[in-house]
Amino acid sequence: MDFVNIQVGDVTKEYPWGTTFEVIGRDFKDNYKNDIAIAVFNGKMMELSKTPDKDGSVEFLDLSSGTGHRSYKRTATLMFMKACSDVIGDENIEKIKLEFSVNTGYYFSCEGKFEVTDKLAAEIQSRMKELSDNCVPIIKKSRPLEEAKEIFAMQGMEDKLKLCKYRRSSVINLYDLDGYIDYYYGYMLPNCGYVKHFEVLVYKGGFILNMPRRKTPDVLEAFVPLDKVFDTMIKATEWGDMLGIDTVGDLNECICSGDIDDMVLVQEALQERSIGEIAKDIASRKGVKFIMIAGPSSSGKTSFSHRLSVQLRTLGLKPHPIAVDDYFVNRADTPLDEDGNYNFECLEAIDVKLFNDDMNKLLAGERVEIPTFNFKIGAREYKGNFKQLGPDDVLVIEGIHALNDKMSETLPVESKYKIYISALTTLNIDEHNCIPTTDARLIRRMVRDFRTRGASAKRTIGMWPSVRRGEEENIFPYQETADAMFNSAQIYEIAALKAIAEPILYGVTPEDPEYFEAKRLLKLLEYFLCMDTTNLPNNSIVREFVGGSCFNV
Repeated sequence: MDFVNIQVGDVTKEYPWGTTFEVIGRDFKDNYKNDIAIAVFNGKMMELSKTPDKDGSVEFLDLSSGTGHRSYKRTATLMFMKACSDVIGDENIEKIKLEFSVNTGYYFSCEGKFEVTDKLAAEIQSRMKELSDNCVPIIKKSRPLEEAKEIFAMQGMEDKLKLCKYRRSSVINLYDLDGYIDYYYGYMLPNCGYVKHFEVLVYKGGFILNMPRRKTPDVLEAFVPLDKVFDTMIKATEWGDMLGIDTVGDLNECICSGDIDDMVLVQEALQERSIGEIAKDIASRKGVKFIMIAGPSSSGKTSFSHRLSVQLRTLGLKPHPIAVDDYFVNRADTPLDEDGNYNFECLEAIDVKLFNDDMNKLLAGERVEIPTFNFKIGAREYKGNFKQLGPDDVLVIEGIHALNDKMSETLPVESKYKIYISALTTLNIDEHNCIPTTDARLIRRMVRDFRTRGASAKRTIGMWPSVRRGEEENIFPYQETADAMFNSAQIYEIAALKAIAEPILYGVTPEDPEYFEAKRLLKLLEYFLCMDTTNLPNNSIVREFVGGSCFNV
């Protein structure tokens, strides 16, 4: 075969055998607002460096797609590691680890015979720009597993050796950037020229690799620090170091050695101590009557609220739960989104005036009947749920807008204590591949929706972009205003969720639009060994998702 016939949309063109998808994509680049990043050939996702091996149809994904954006960040990370190797020298580097994302950037911690300075950051950025300007190619090579292990051992990559120990495949894909060889989970761009917008900054003793947002891949925003989120994630990282679990390979070893149950108890105790510290801070602030809790989907807000209430009781306070959802406006008054659907996530979907009126009456010592929202008929009902606050009574208020001051605008500032909760995952696949927090929450959501509602993984994945948009608009802008942050992520949880998540993900078929996302999550789960959840404490936040919680969740 000398030629292949490739169809893109309504156009079919003939290309010489061996033509890459990158070259084919150039003929159709004007159809896309942003640079093409990935090809989907006959329903299979392919890197642009690959070639079609037969006639077929191609759909291209650009950098504003989820897959395209992830490939941009992954390629930029490889370029950063290569630049560090070139500028600092491997002999001076003990470890440069991608820890987690902070706003628009990746945070890298550093150990070695060098000092993290603005000058060094500028030199690393300059080297990355050279790689980008010269469009240095990134070569993907499939190696036998044993050969890859020899390469990792030679380069001192102990984290990758541990990961290989539990790998079922006999081959592994490595990426070679001008002699720097590394392993990355997911698709890579064909050369460094695709990564045009980035900067390297010094932050908190390490480096920030700042990159564009997905929606605007050609715009590099100024990096805005999230100090409270960062400190919360560093605390979780320190817990992992204390437990000896830094990467998935460490967790798998813990499971295999039989030490997992003891590790779970220590992790749960650390988390309980953190909840207790928040409760003590609340009790120490005289005048606090409203504990406002908000966080993104599947953060474990309900279990956290119960556990916080237990801790508050030990300090002599009497907590009473209130759901902001019970203050929804009646269905007929609910605003519509741009597609004409009910928008339950905007602030206008809440009767803010009624909420403030009721809370002010409670603050004044009056007896108030709290409504209950009937979701079946779309209206508030009153069922005799009366509240009256005594000297030791506090209200634990949970809802998407709880951190937004407009939600409680007439309540005195000193009467409110705001808590932001999220599952801020800090466990990494290895030192250069982090696990996005959103992936961990999506897996949580899938498992809970399937267990409690019989919902398919297809349905949960399909609605996830809408959920994420609501979080970005209504929750994340207010996270740094919280009085306290709580990280509900457990270092072991993906291993605990895997047994339920994997079978339902296999239920997503190639014909479904959600197939590629399901396949990507299955690839992530492959790195983890399953753990037995029988001995998980029944008050664990993970129980909210796998079942067996002692709380009504």
